[in-house]
Amino acid sequence: MEGGIEQLLQVALAPDPALPWQTVTFCLLMSFVLSTVQAQVYIWTHRGLSYSRSFVQTLILGAVVSATLMTAVGNNLARGIGILGTLAIIRFRSTVKDPRDMVFVFAALSTGIAMGVRSYGAGVMGTLVFSAVSWALHASAFGARVRYDGMLRFVLAAHPDNDGRLKSLFERHCARFVLVSLREVEQGHRAEHNYHVKLRDPERQALFVQEVMELPGIRGVSLYLNDATEEA
Repeated sequence: MEGGIEQLLQVALAPDPALPWQTVTFCLLMSFVLSTVQAQVYIWTHRGLSYSRSFVQTLILGAVVSATLMTAVGNNLARGIGILGTLAIIRFRSTVKDPRDMVFVFAALSTGIAMGVRSYGAGVMGTLVFSAVSWALHASAFGARVRYDGMLRFVLAAHPDNDGRLKSLFERHCARFVLVSLREVEQGHRAEHNYHVKLRDPERQALFVQEVMELPGIRGVSLYLNDATEEA
């Protein structure tokens, strides 16, 4: 039993034959090229206000670094333990707010690892499939839910006929509408209405607002348009 353990340790701690510099150079260049493709896909498909040039460059640099580490470690257990201990000392304090950004970081590191262990087929096909899926999800707006186009706000005189007129107007122009809030003003003589609305034809929003303004006793009409998609 002891002899088997010693033999296993001798194999694990044996010096790893040095790779030819041509192979190392090819691995690093491939990790650079493939991670650049992933970074470009990230740029094309990014949405939101938290775009960072530093993050895009980190994708490429991370892939090259991971390829370098895997090339240096090879099959040597001692090297792997040493690098693991070194990385444990480093504390990465950067927070990734968007889970999608975290996936891109993991994809870039995976590409570098694949190139470092000289699994070229997995690295190339993984990058191509990942990029294609990212682009398809972006182009199809997968996961977005269309709800409302905006908020309609106005003050309307308290009159029994106004409710019917308002409902008829909404049914003609809106595919969906919901009353968000209703507040009495001017000692109950008027009421402030706030509606979420989704128009049947967004190009006719000017006509919709005009007809709302023609209701008797109405004032302060305003339509606030917003992004029609929400994350879920």
